[in-house]
Amino acid sequence: MQFTLVVYGAPHSAQSAATALRFARALLTSGHSILRVFFYGDGIHNGNALSCPPQDEQDLLGQWQALQQSHQLDLTICIAAAQRRGVLSDSEAVRLEKPAANLADGFTLAGLGQLAEATALSDRLVSFGG
Repeated sequence: MQFTLVVYGAPHSAQSAATALRFARALLTSGHSILRVFFYGDGIHNGNALSCPPQDEQDLLGQWQALQQSHQLDLTICIAAAQRRGVLSDSEAVRLEKPAANLADGFTLAGLGQLAEATALSDRLVSFGG
């Protein structure tokens, strides 16, 4: 079965991001596939390369990146939500004349059309947070 996951919660303020990560691992271990993980609203903070969790907390960014690397996952961040919250790719930082980019490796920016497409192509859409 093919899934699309939507993550609404920031890694530092809600359990939804950690729950989504555990769910994604369980899906892949069970032989299912994930078409896309779409980060929306405050969930876009999961792709902030500048996040620095304390040593006694989970590094969700690193864990998402490791999962992306091992399974070639499509980790997509809503571009509009990201711009509002200051998470920018290199090209967006240049386009918006900002001094730096902070989109983490393994994540891409895209519009809500990517979420609609993934919803249409997936067997199941599962949301976390919200």
